[in-house]
Amino acid sequence: MKFASYNIQYGFGLDGIYDLGRIAESLEGADVIALQEVTRGYEKNDFADMPADLAAFFPDYFWVYGAPCDLHVAAGEGGFPPRGTRFQFGNMILSRFPILSTRTILLPRSRTVSKLNLQRGATEALIDIPGRPLRVYSVHLDHVWVDERIAQIRHLNERINAFRLEGGSVSGAAEIGLEELPLPEDYVVMGDFNMVPESPEYCAFAGARDGYYGRTPRVGTPVDALAALDGYHPGSYSWMDPGDHGKRMHLDYCFVSGGLAGSLRGAHIDTESVGSDHFPIWAEIEI
Repeated sequence: MKFASYNIQYGFGLDGIYDLGRIAESLEGADVIALQEVTRGYEKNDFADMPADLAAFFPDYFWVYGAPCDLHVAAGEGGFPPRGTRFQFGNMILSRFPILSTRTILLPRSRTVSKLNLQRGATEALIDIPGRPLRVYSVHLDHVWVDERIAQIRHLNERINAFRLEGGSVSGAAEIGLEELPLPEDYVVMGDFNMVPESPEYCAFAGARDGYYGRTPRVGTPVDALAALDGYHPGSYSWMDPGDHGKRMHLDYCFVSGGLAGSLRGAHIDTESVGSDHFPIWAEIEI
């Protein structure tokens, strides 16, 4: 199966043009897609309903949208935007297979004085992959402060590992005539982590590298798909400054549970895409 993650920057590409079509085209062939910076009611992209518009490009897919940031927008003159419009900022997951349940996990945040600090979150999808249900998370972490990202990483990992105890979005569903949901141990976590490899926050999630043994896989600690397949090289990047293409960083990741590490078959970053200031990261997993 092919998994792809893409921070789509509200639909604006490196050239500053809003074009969801080229974003969708760059994701063709993916079985499961995680998107970040997906909005509704945002003035800069003419208040587009991006989840609905993106879903229209994938008519045979199931999808969910989680908006941890949700704000009132004042009605405009002439009825545009209409009364009741809300600015929503969040993550989306699309899947060829049914999405049995979803949750939006709110991540810790602190109140800033001048720098924008949107409420961040991780959107969880329990996907009914035949023979092997799977959890998928679309994640977007804070872009400014290392300490905030570390707090978010730790909270996220706690929620991921507590899934089988908490029961996802519902438990005891038989009481209202619904089937009990599966509780898969394995998961895929994708998104814009706003961290670079081997940074303190990266190590808080993937574990620190020992000087002799390297990074030892452990239960409850995710595995970086690209690193596991020796996919990093000097100058690897997944983000580019639209105003200065020489400024590049690796910020986007696909992590898998330890049980899936041996099933990784490929991982790469598509730096040919121009639909955002980020680039899609792909992973192929034998499910």
